[in-house]
Amino acid sequence: MVNAEGVAPIIEARGIIKGYGHVQALQSADFTAYPGEVVALIGDNGAGKSTLTKIISGVIKPDAGELLFEGRPVEMSSPLAAQKLGIETVFQDLALAPDLDGAANVYLGREMLKAGLLGKLGVLDKQGMKTAATGAFVDLGVAIRDASASVVNLSGGQRQGVAVARAASWATKVIIMDEPTAALGVVQTENVLNVIRRVRDRGLTVVLISHNMPDVLKVADRIEVLRLGRRVATFAVKDASIELLVGAMTGALDQERAA
Repeated sequence: MVNAEGVAPIIEARGIIKGYGHVQALQSADFTAYPGEVVALIGDNGAGKSTLTKIISGVIKPDAGELLFEGRPVEMSSPLAAQKLGIETVFQDLALAPDLDGAANVYLGREMLKAGLLGKLGVLDKQGMKTAATGAFVDLGVAIRDASASVVNLSGGQRQGVAVARAASWATKVIIMDEPTAALGVVQTENVLNVIRRVRDRGLTVVLISHNMPDVLKVADRIEVLRLGRRVATFAVKDASIELLVGAMTGALDQERAA
């Protein structure tokens, strides 16, 4: 399904079904993300947002339905399978190692080794990782003065910045962000929104899951709404308002509305 500019989706979910016992988390859910956009996925608690994004990122498998990446059917059998396609995810718990510094977290599981014999012996290139991570922080506008500081000593916004910088360092196509501004103050939230804009400006697609509709309206290009496990509305952000979004989330708009 191409958009108004004739661009094909980078990710498309069609008819995704996922149940947990008697609970049906997703009921033929659809979702579409286009290259180089920030697309927000919103919905009330229990709408299926987290389940759908975990399926796209390879954390869980759907019971039925189809995922397409750049127009081709794919099976996201694991997070590694998603990563090989260029998809990285920033989960709400951030999955950071608190006792390690920001640079070590950026390269967690992908550590740089020293050149030559030392590398063959497994010696880490800590200075190389610090230099590269510091560059990533600067490029994204992440305000971390010392990349050697342990994550446990960073503010909530700085921790979020480290997690996003890690994803941006490795993603080549898509970054999924789950509630990136939750529990942050006003200044920290604006910093994270600026990081999201910078990621998009680098040409990556950002899938933003959020309950904060003012934040969504600030940073998203397009918004998709889930309700009771189905997509019920799609808005271009220029046509959206909090009232329309609430109406879609609560069922006042009872038919799928496409931008």
